[in-house]
Amino acid sequence: MQDQSISAILTGDEDVLICAATAAGKTEAAFLPLLTQAASREAPGLAILYVSPLKALINDQARRLDGLCESLGLPLVRWHGDAPQGPKTRTFKHPRGVALITPESIEAMLVRRPADARRLFGALDAIVIDELHAFLRGPRGLHLASLLRRIDALADRRPRRIGLSATIGDPAIAASWLHPSAPSSVVRIEVEGGQPELRLQVRAYLQRDSVIGTDAIGSDGTRIEGDVDALSDIADHGFKHLRDENNLLFAGSRRNVEELADRLRARSEAAGVPNPFLPHHGNLARELREEVEGRLKAGDLPTTAIATTTLELGIDIGSVASIAQLGPPRSIAGLRQRLGRSGRRAGAASVLRIYIREPAAPDGPLGRLRLPTICAIAAVRLLLDRFVEPPERFDPSTFSVAVQQTLSLIVERGGVTPAGLHRELFAGGALAMSAGDLANLLRGMADPEVGLLEQSPDGLLMLGRTGERITVSRDFYANFDTEEEWRLIAGGRSLGTIPLSNAVAVGVLVGFAGRRWRILAVDDPAKVVEVVSHPSGRLPQFDSGSGEPMHDRLAAEMLAVLRDADLPPWLDKTSNRMLQEARTAWSGMTFIDGPLIAAGRATILFTWRGTTFNALAAVVFVAAGYNAEAIDVGVEIDGLSPSELVAQVPRLMTLLDLELLSKTMEGLRHAKYDEFVVESLLRKDWARRNSVLIPEISSFLNDIAEPKGAVV
Repeated sequence: MQDQSISAILTGDEDVLICAATAAGKTEAAFLPLLTQAASREAPGLAILYVSPLKALINDQARRLDGLCESLGLPLVRWHGDAPQGPKTRTFKHPRGVALITPESIEAMLVRRPADARRLFGALDAIVIDELHAFLRGPRGLHLASLLRRIDALADRRPRRIGLSATIGDPAIAASWLHPSAPSSVVRIEVEGGQPELRLQVRAYLQRDSVIGTDAIGSDGTRIEGDVDALSDIADHGFKHLRDENNLLFAGSRRNVEELADRLRARSEAAGVPNPFLPHHGNLARELREEVEGRLKAGDLPTTAIATTTLELGIDIGSVASIAQLGPPRSIAGLRQRLGRSGRRAGAASVLRIYIREPAAPDGPLGRLRLPTICAIAAVRLLLDRFVEPPERFDPSTFSVAVQQTLSLIVERGGVTPAGLHRELFAGGALAMSAGDLANLLRGMADPEVGLLEQSPDGLLMLGRTGERITVSRDFYANFDTEEEWRLIAGGRSLGTIPLSNAVAVGVLVGFAGRRWRILAVDDPAKVVEVVSHPSGRLPQFDSGSGEPMHDRLAAEMLAVLRDADLPPWLDKTSNRMLQEARTAWSGMTFIDGPLIAAGRATILFTWRGTTFNALAAVVFVAAGYNAEAIDVGVEIDGLSPSELVAQVPRLMTLLDLELLSKTMEGLRHAKYDEFVVESLLRKDWARRNSVLIPEISSFLNDIAEPKGAVV
């Protein structure tokens, strides 16, 4: 991989996409040839811009590259909100070398110091985008794509782009992102490399409580342990097998991280041994996160980090002995990224444990299908097949990012005409839209009640009162919401933050950072809470956020698991039994592939499709006047029997009109700046994103009306 990459970068000037496994040396593959060229450069301005989705990854790469750049006489500067100001000031005065930066810091420079941005970015040789897969979907990807386009406009020649990733599902899509106008010119280097031996196990635990994942802390603040809680059994297994080496345990949510960290710490204390189980999530103070990362990298103290996705991307923490995951994986790309942390040393195997919680007494047909276990098995099968999800074709945050980028360009330029705005940002590329749609967007932004924009008599777009207020805020630079939070302080040291929705008062007990605390004082204006260590504490409520979407391929693989007869050797005794129970339940529900089953007063329509398809199918039923909810494997429709549903198919077919369906949609404003987008554009965009699915929904409904197999 390095041989091919170095040759491609040194001998040509095309964009390059480097796809290779975690720890394959992609950073060196890009930087060694780029620094070779930069070392002999005489032109002023930065030579290389490295863009990362994470501040921590920038810090890590700076440590990795600093000595090399110093030996070549090239300055290297970290550029994000937590980086020191001195090196940035020196770079403003004498721009040279390499800058490691986040998209938000690029935005801040374009808005606050546009003349300096031109001096720094106007003569770039190359832009390296690390963890490229993280930018292929979502508002941050759209944001960065627009920022790169604006950087191109500052330069006499377009700097080449080098994309790095270990988990690209569709290299053609990645190439189009790197070079929208000429994707075929992108040099694609795809090297699988040697794969270490994989040792894995799916372990299921029965939850005897009615609710899986409860806090399990009583009203007196003490922990409820025992057979009511599957997480206690998982903690027992983790304590036995994960305490003597470095490991990563991905727990999904911040609440799960805190629960597991608390239980594992308690087990360490009860056994009288040092606690190697440390939490790692975005609400923890940076110093606490860096302590965990430092311990993992040093390797001199056994450390198991219990994390959300914060340790999924390429921060260098060295090789870990094993990866564990709480709950079934819903993203195969994410699972591959995580597993790449294990088995890096020569001769070492990659080790994966997946912990599943299942109800001891399943309720209804969905419960009897043991979907968490089935999903975990399907995910492992796709992992072994080397499948990776491609990004969605359309992004629902397009107009939100368009609002922010419009305001930003106006600030950078001091004003812009509608035609110039369309040419600069929206004529092709990630934010492509017609002149008519842009005109509608601008009219909405200029509405006197909105006040984002004003237009001068000569047609120049300028900021309105609301636009001025928004763009001077530091919160403007990011395309994701940042909510106000309480900051927890213990002995003068910051622990991190919890959402403002948590009630705080002196004497209240709280669990955080893997420990328990009692609140000593509350500074309401400053939103600071002082705490002291305490034996008990209730975990805070964290915002759950939206669930990770499921791809069509994973849902289809779940059906394949139910239909197959094999018993994978990597299942433990309980998950093996769950699989057999699920197959028995499934064979009793349908013959061959009938998609309907009664569930009390409701009907479950099994689609075995992903989140996007099921969401649209649910909208069709809602438009017909029924209460319907999309679930992982289909749609649940209330108050309709299977036979009644079949009878309703002709009527449902008449509703497959996207313009009509879009008018029934509510809650379309999800992204940060959607509140400033006229509703008609959001509905039009929803229809555009779902247009490809209408023929598939029609075909699926036809199959219901003319089933291939009997329905029980």
